[in-house]
Amino acid sequence: MPTSEDEIIRLFRIRKTVMQMLKDRNYLVVDSDIDMTKEEFVEKYGHSMKREDLTICKAKKNDSSDQICVFFAPSTEKVGIARLRTYMNQMKSENVLRAILVVQDQMTTVAKTSLSENATKFNMEIFQDAELLVNVTEHFLVPVHQVLTDEEKKSLLERYTLRESQLPRIQVTDPIARYYGLKRGQVVKIIRSSDTAGRYVTFRYVV
Repeated sequence: MPTSEDEIIRLFRIRKTVMQMLKDRNYLVVDSDIDMTKEEFVEKYGHSMKREDLTICKAKKNDSSDQICVFFAPSTEKVGIARLRTYMNQMKSENVLRAILVVQDQMTTVAKTSLSENATKFNMEIFQDAELLVNVTEHFLVPVHQVLTDEEKKSLLERYTLRESQLPRIQVTDPIARYYGLKRGQVVKIIRSSDTAGRYVTFRYVV
């Protein structure tokens, strides 16, 4: 059965946001993945495309062993323990420790518990479709965010004789933090436009 036009547009927009998100996280994503037109998207996946066919796997630019997979859960089911184990088994067989799961509906309570229990083995982030229909970083009110490396964070704290707890904070659940996959303890540099100084730089500590 052909996929409806509305669903095709929905999946096209979600995939584009995911590709840009992976690129912004420093994964190897070519421009053609981001600039793909809807017509090219349909040509690649067909008019009867299934969500699970959209799986994406990419490696970090500076470390090919650091890979991430993006799974699209079927729209016909609520993600349960069986589906979650399928993804975890695939990650294990391919030696992938990071994943993003895009869901249309909520996960079952049992699946959420299992995800929490396996957090030390598998780093899996959950995004709902609605969170990816629009790229939050492209809003005109959202400034540029740059995630500091451990070395850059150390240098910043030493330069200003600060403890990380003295920096302004950003919640790990903040939409921008989720977009960049930030973890507690990281520091992000925020660059805003300024009418007087040209640009205004601040830092946020992820909590």
